[in-house]
Amino acid sequence: MLNKELAFIQIQDFAPYFLTIHDIVRVANSKGILCQGRGSAANSAVCYVLGITCVDPAENDLLFERFLSDHRGEPPDIDVDFEHERREEIIQHIYDRYGRHRAGIAATVIRYRPKSAIREVGKVLGLTEDVTARLAASQWGSWGAEIGDCHVEQAGLDPANPMIGRAVAMASRLLGFPRHLSQHVGGFILTQDRLDELVPIGNAAMPDRTFIEWDKDDIDDLRLMKVDVLALGMLTCIRKALNLMHAHDDAAYELHTVPNEQADVYDMLCKGDSIGVFQVESRAQINMLPRLKPRTFYDLVIQVAIVRPGPIQGDMVHPYLRRRAKLEEPEYSKPAPPHDPDELKKVLHKTLGVPLFQEQAMKVAMVAAEFTPKEANGLRKAMGTFRGDGTLWKYEGRMVNRMVERGYERDFAQRCFDQIKGFGSYGFPESHAASFGKLVYISSFIKCRYPAAFACALLNSQPMGFYAPAQIVRDAQEHGVEIRPIDVNLSDWDNTLEGPPGLLALRLGFRQIDGFREEWAKALVVARSRSFEGVEALAGRASLPGSAMRKLADADAFRSIGMDRREALWAVRRLPDDAPLPLFAAADARELGEEDDARLPRMALGEHVAADYQTTRLSLKAHPMAILRPIFAAENTLTCAELETRRSGAKVRTAGVVLVRQRPGKGNAIFITLEDETGVTNLVLWARMFEEYRRVVMAARLMGVEGVVEKSPEGVVHLMTHRVFDRSAELDRLSDANTTEITPSRADEIIRPQYPRETVHTHPRNARILPGSRDFH
Repeated sequence: MLNKELAFIQIQDFAPYFLTIHDIVRVANSKGILCQGRGSAANSAVCYVLGITCVDPAENDLLFERFLSDHRGEPPDIDVDFEHERREEIIQHIYDRYGRHRAGIAATVIRYRPKSAIREVGKVLGLTEDVTARLAASQWGSWGAEIGDCHVEQAGLDPANPMIGRAVAMASRLLGFPRHLSQHVGGFILTQDRLDELVPIGNAAMPDRTFIEWDKDDIDDLRLMKVDVLALGMLTCIRKALNLMHAHDDAAYELHTVPNEQADVYDMLCKGDSIGVFQVESRAQINMLPRLKPRTFYDLVIQVAIVRPGPIQGDMVHPYLRRRAKLEEPEYSKPAPPHDPDELKKVLHKTLGVPLFQEQAMKVAMVAAEFTPKEANGLRKAMGTFRGDGTLWKYEGRMVNRMVERGYERDFAQRCFDQIKGFGSYGFPESHAASFGKLVYISSFIKCRYPAAFACALLNSQPMGFYAPAQIVRDAQEHGVEIRPIDVNLSDWDNTLEGPPGLLALRLGFRQIDGFREEWAKALVVARSRSFEGVEALAGRASLPGSAMRKLADADAFRSIGMDRREALWAVRRLPDDAPLPLFAAADARELGEEDDARLPRMALGEHVAADYQTTRLSLKAHPMAILRPIFAAENTLTCAELETRRSGAKVRTAGVVLVRQRPGKGNAIFITLEDETGVTNLVLWARMFEEYRRVVMAARLMGVEGVVEKSPEGVVHLMTHRVFDRSAELDRLSDANTTEITPSRADEIIRPQYPRETVHTHPRNARILPGSRDFH
């Protein structure tokens, strides 16, 4: 296999390209930066031997021809993931090594989508910022084909208004039009001759970045050498976790030394216990794990690939699961004699007769419809085009008719092509799924064996992943990890581990405080040669401004000094906004010390929880729903744990904080995850119902729902939702004074209010401090 690849690379003169990628990977390794090749490059034994990829293609029966072949007529294109916090080091190395006249990032054409089109038209037509913002906020996500009147009405506007109607019409016509050039996420062009003599090179908005004015399609047509230098948050998380494991548990692992096929790791995954685990932490993946029950690495490869629009839309998921559970036997249609009766079995036996990967779809076309390699490559391109380019239909008649001519039933032939059409939406190559499967296993291993290190690394790698810090902390607690609060005498900038091996606790770091600067944290730690005994001592020794001290007080970080949140806020209110100058420090200290301590009432638990969420987006004191439970209990609203015990078909009512809203691009349902003090509930809301409750679904932070329980044989529970209620107003009750508005940590907060409010609280504690958006579409 290796000799075959080397011979082909020599004939095509691709050796310099492979050695260039090897050099980039070598530099990353020398700097201690984790990296891994992905995509079709994992089909190459040469890439594996050079250390570019970590999947052995011989061991996993991967085809080199999926990566390179005579019939593809394309130069190689290797994608390499790097730690997302350190990728810039590699980018700057490429500039330094090859020169900005021979290296540049490719461009990408940014096109108008509903939100951007509305904002642009609103400016041109002179609509007020409020009206424009409400129109834009009525759109779900970034993608969409139309801007309907119903969305205008839900924004509180009149679609019959001539100005509004004109704005909507113009914005609709702009959809899909090019807006501006931006830099590609990581596609680098490297040339032997001067690049600036071929194409304009411009400065990007990011410092020390330059990009050319050709996009990836231009580069493909010109057959220029390209490498994708991509960022992957999970690699950052794994590196930090490995460092913590080595420092605190004396466990020295690297990517290639993590023990394979550990039973306890698969036991954890089979229970759907995968929050934070790479690629299998979405609710759809968590629900699939108990059904698929992975026990081997190849099962993880299938797990990664099966929860995708391609297999789902191609109706491949349920047949595979039934056959895996031995509820039905694998079926392999056979052609008429004299053709090989087992030709499809040879292609599909690993996935029990169901094509789950792009390579299998191509092989089916080549074997059952006798596609030439050139035709199969054209089919691959049509399948692989992002969001489809309308060319896949050209192959339908050709494939179906040829299969019928060879003796296959027409219905079966049509089903085969329908499955291929599913891949046109989004399907994984097997090599790509294998590369990701490796990271699934490694992150699962760390979570299973070293939960404290895993949670700490996840928090220190934010923003990344599917869940906000509050859910990561809660999951760590459920795995027996003690979480300790932020404290001026004990915390560092990063979250840290404390205690002996096997009994490690996680100490929250200053990075969890919204708006707190890293330089403030470093100054505080440097000045902490001995414990701080008071607010003034801390401010003086660390030279922190009043704004930094107020953020520490807001975060309740003075407990070791003997001050709760309210006392600390009272003490820091007199501190100057700027750090004190040494010349005046003594005089300022005398002046600040003149006032006697006030006798302040203790803050109620609800106020503490509200303040925790406002400052750190999580609370170790209580869950908001635990405080509000008497209100909901009086309405016969079930907890998430109680809902799990109800029979399938039962009509129930529940409520919780919204964690995640997800709407697959072409899906006919919206998936919502609610959380309360007992656990989480997965909601399924059909698209027609979403339009009825659009305003609530998009804006609610605390949601009440009614629906019917649906349980799978494996125990996976969904609530098929019929009615949705916005209960966000109940969050005001967390404060005894009814003035503190909490913003729960969740994965899909809206940056601005969606709709005008009748009253706006003006108390400073009621200011909204919202997490960044984590919508998934």
